[in-house]
Amino acid sequence: MTATESPKIFTGTHGPDDGAGEGTPWPDDVPPGQDDTWYPLRDDPWRAKRMEYFIAFLWVVAALCGVGLVIVYCLGGQAELEGLFLLVGFGLLGIGLLLWARNLLPGHDVTASRGTHHRTSSPEERAAVVESLSRGTDAMMSRRGFLVKKVLVPVGGIFGLAAIFPLASLGARPGRALYHTKWYKGARLVTEDNVALHVDDIVVDGLMTVFPEGYIDDPTSPVVVLNIGGDPIKARAGQAGFEVISGANGIVAFSKICTHAGCAVSLFNILSMQLICPCHQSTFNILQDAAPVFGPAPRPLPQLPLGIRPDGYLIALSDFVEPIGPGFWNRSGD
Repeated sequence: MTATESPKIFTGTHGPDDGAGEGTPWPDDVPPGQDDTWYPLRDDPWRAKRMEYFIAFLWVVAALCGVGLVIVYCLGGQAELEGLFLLVGFGLLGIGLLLWARNLLPGHDVTASRGTHHRTSSPEERAAVVESLSRGTDAMMSRRGFLVKKVLVPVGGIFGLAAIFPLASLGARPGRALYHTKWYKGARLVTEDNVALHVDDIVVDGLMTVFPEGYIDDPTSPVVVLNIGGDPIKARAGQAGFEVISGANGIVAFSKICTHAGCAVSLFNILSMQLICPCHQSTFNILQDAAPVFGPAPRPLPQLPLGIRPDGYLIALSDFVEPIGPGFWNRSGD
């Protein structure tokens, strides 16, 4: 600046606010001519208005996608259409926000003053900086009230509600339903062919998969029944006597659902008297109340209390006394 030039004065509306306040000289460490309120379409009001209407159109279509999602879901659901509505709706919302930020909001780099000799700012200067930072938000709300209040808020509400509407398909809360299977007192053990299991049907070291009578298709209830011969079984506290003694043979039953990830425990090592889950090789020692001795399973297979009717058919004395399935039950708090 030459001696004949008058110093540039900060107006408070154009230029980087260094906290000095309106009417003070332009800071020496700030390049002249900066304008922190500039945005690409500021000098073309007609194009700016057209951009507003275009963004509004995109968001209205997004809202219609939300309505379509609700209608399809209420009519019974169709996964492909629901996915398409979600894709188009979220996509148009995102495109509208990008166009808004790129064309209608200040977003270029400016240089702010660090103050005289880098001194500590006064309370007045700090307040001025805060006011400067809020200027962009205030301008967005005031200049773009049409987009924010009349389009974005209602469209966002409609589409947001529609997007979470399919959560109802998750069904009712399970409550304590997962703590129980279809086994009940007096239920006969039947094979997948619905044939009742007699105590003499299982040979020593033999294994069979059975279900509660009347509930062959229930996924929580499959049980493996084994004849352990005369080998003694070590029962856990509260579960003694769950096996059936027939002559010299002992018959035990355990849940077939692995306590690691819910796979079917379907392999039997006769020599070691161990049940093995083929998914992750969790291994359970039958003679130790099916306690895990190898692999990731965190707890034993639940044992089903067995009884025998006068005619020799095996029955359940009750449901399992503990939850079946993966070890997340250990963290359920109940």
